[in-house]
Amino acid sequence: MTTLSPPRTLKVCGATSTRDIEVLAGAGAGLVGLWHGVPGGPADLPEHEVAALAAAVRATATLHPVLVTFLGDPDAVAGVLRRTGIRTVQLHAYQPPATVRALRTALPDAVIVKVLHVADGTCPERPLIGAYERAGTDLFLIDATTADGRVGSTGQRLDEETVLRLAERFTLPFWLAGGLDRTNRSAYERVLRHPRLRGIDVDTAARGGDGRFGAPEVAALAHAWDAGPGHPTPRTPSATDTPTTRPTEQP
Repeated sequence: MTTLSPPRTLKVCGATSTRDIEVLAGAGAGLVGLWHGVPGGPADLPEHEVAALAAAVRATATLHPVLVTFLGDPDAVAGVLRRTGIRTVQLHAYQPPATVRALRTALPDAVIVKVLHVADGTCPERPLIGAYERAGTDLFLIDATTADGRVGSTGQRLDEETVLRLAERFTLPFWLAGGLDRTNRSAYERVLRHPRLRGIDVDTAARGGDGRFGAPEVAALAHAWDAGPGHPTPRTPSATDTPTTRPTEQP
């Protein structure tokens, strides 16, 4: 299964400059989310900027880049990963299991993170969780969407009971997102004790009053959530995993 050291890592999403990278490296983050193929997203970047920032992330020797994308074409996603040298991809839209399977076939050593969206206690991907696991997902990210359908960096909080019920539906490790900040850790104490929780994912709470990532804010998050550096590795396929040569599964 996916392993991560330390037990919880801090992922900060939405970096757009080398200044952001420097702040995150110095304040205790572990993973940096770089947006590409997120139409209208405030942190969306063209591929050449993703490549440059990914190189800056790797140069810190403590941070690791994560491609965060809404792209649904697995060939396009695989191409971006190859050209930028990024090894971990976060499929943050509603990409089907078939996309995961195609990516796993194209890039056997990639780390594939699939977001599970939650709105009003309901997860639309819930019926497909088993298919995502069999297709080759390494890790899930549980995140909140808004009532009007906005996805990603919404600042919306998740109910702890909802998170725990959803985690019972799968066997993979997971990250937690959704309005997490340095003051609301106590609302997730049972989630934090979950043996498969591997990290937290933030954006808004890592920013200061000027809207930019701030070292005090990031350090406070790392301290409050006992999270820090670390990076995911691909899980070891089990005997029950579906071979990647199986015909593409329709969602």
